[in-house]
Amino acid sequence: MRNSAAASVDISFKNLRRLYLFALLTIAVTVLLSQLLIQYNLNSQLSDSRIINISGKQRMLSQKLIKEILILNFVTDTTKSKEEITQINKTISLWKFNQNVLENGNDSLGFPKEKSKALAALFKGIRPNFKAIIDASALFLENKKTKKESAENQKLVQIILKNEAVFLSKMNQIVGEYDKEALKKVTLQSKTEYAILLFTILVLLLEFIFIFKPTNKKVEKLISKLLFSEKKALKLAHDTEIISEIKENSVKELKSLNYAMENTLLYCRVAPDGSLIHIGEKFSKLLQYNPFLSDKTFSQVLTPIEKEQLTIDRIISERQRSGWQGELNITNRNGESIWLDLSMVPVTIKKEESELLIICFDITERKKAEREVDRLNTENVTDKINQQKVISSKIVENQENEQNRIAREIHDGIGQMLTGLKFSLESINLDDKEKSAQKIEYLKKLSLDIIKGVRTATFNLMPPELSDHGIVSSLAKLTQELSKLTGKNILFYNKTNFDKRLDSLIEINIYRLTQEAINNAIKYADSTHIIVQLSHSNNILSITIDDNGKGFDVVAAEKKRNSESGMGLLFMKERIQYINGRVFINSIPGEGTRITFNIPI
Repeated sequence: MRNSAAASVDISFKNLRRLYLFALLTIAVTVLLSQLLIQYNLNSQLSDSRIINISGKQRMLSQKLIKEILILNFVTDTTKSKEEITQINKTISLWKFNQNVLENGNDSLGFPKEKSKALAALFKGIRPNFKAIIDASALFLENKKTKKESAENQKLVQIILKNEAVFLSKMNQIVGEYDKEALKKVTLQSKTEYAILLFTILVLLLEFIFIFKPTNKKVEKLISKLLFSEKKALKLAHDTEIISEIKENSVKELKSLNYAMENTLLYCRVAPDGSLIHIGEKFSKLLQYNPFLSDKTFSQVLTPIEKEQLTIDRIISERQRSGWQGELNITNRNGESIWLDLSMVPVTIKKEESELLIICFDITERKKAEREVDRLNTENVTDKINQQKVISSKIVENQENEQNRIAREIHDGIGQMLTGLKFSLESINLDDKEKSAQKIEYLKKLSLDIIKGVRTATFNLMPPELSDHGIVSSLAKLTQELSKLTGKNILFYNKTNFDKRLDSLIEINIYRLTQEAINNAIKYADSTHIIVQLSHSNNILSITIDDNGKGFDVVAAEKKRNSESGMGLLFMKERIQYINGRVFINSIPGEGTRITFNIPI
């Protein structure tokens, strides 16, 4: 009967093997076809990321070209003019090449020549603006080379700026269209993969219903018959030799288990009265205890300190029925502190006879690490508090310096002029008309100087444009006034025509940050040209300050927290964080600095 069942199982397994091979072959063919189709779709999308990257780069290059033309427009040095013209020609060459490969395709880059109707229409619409910028730039460069009159150049700059804004807008539409078409391809590929997945699941479901399930039922029946026969055979095989072998294996397993416990676990067995029944070898080595030469209680084995022994005896006495788990700090025989994570489990050996199984883990190193972490955290908090004290003292010092500066301006400038005005008024002799007329003219000029001084002092405190008209008007006024006062070329551009009002706290912080960045460029960088640009998106207001000064090492300046430059960067970051914004500082020694403030709106 056993041989017949085995033969039936062998035949069934052969049939099952054939069915499995058929099922696996079907799945393999399905996976292979899906991969071929996916690879085909991926190959058709290889150039999409490069096209979108080049399209985005076109926007950057157009902005770079405008920036370089604006800088060239104000450069008077012949050597610098030649360098700027060479750089602009390189920018124009790269810009024209990118526009050509985007519009007409390129085999080496993998850019397709054929385009959708929407893209073709967008490229056709952007072509006049692109050509207008190229033509105006070429004429502008020619005028600069031949040193023609600047009036025509100003008109060309306006043409370039006007077309550049339109070019950016249309190029944004082109990038959006490229992204839209790439998304369509990805969506199509996703749908295809889902269709293949559904087909594969259907194949697996059909195989389960018509192949695996019926076969499984047959195998279960045959295995049941075989197990039934096996049970009968086992009943006849219970002889002395088999029983002896089982006992021997059990003894070996117990020895292996005992060896593993002795050498890997910190454990011992303790009687309810606290006396030690047995202690593991690893535990005895840790405690430097020889169980063959002494007879001590568990608490005496753990520690020679009497106070610690009393604590351990109390835990055993109170928790011998319910058990206990916790951390103990003991002192060994060498006077060293040891931390143990101890678990005490009550175990019943025989009826009315019990003992305690104690398992420990040495957590001394972990406790040392925790104390070290606490120490480092304390030091870190102390450093932060000290740093904040330094910042606070610097803020107070700056406020005092600003108040003293304003007082000196009023006392030395406005005060003296008012005193002179008073004495001049008192010295007027109306009988001498000629001298009176001269003094009146002098008093008019002195009054204008006083008004200018008052305006400068109040402008530095709080510009009226900020509260009346908002951040855009105040920044425009700031650049205009500083340009007049310093003689530097300081320009402001509202690139995205931002005209919204913000919270007064946000506006004053934006104003002070921009004012500080411009003053740093004037005071420390020896800049001759400073450009302030404002732009915005749906969520971010961005202000960029570029200068052509001597630049500096940003990392080195940030490390020097006690220096004026280091504290200036720190104050700037503190102020921008106060309005939940971020600051990005990029500077190259000898070339210039760019500071960008991003503020959520």
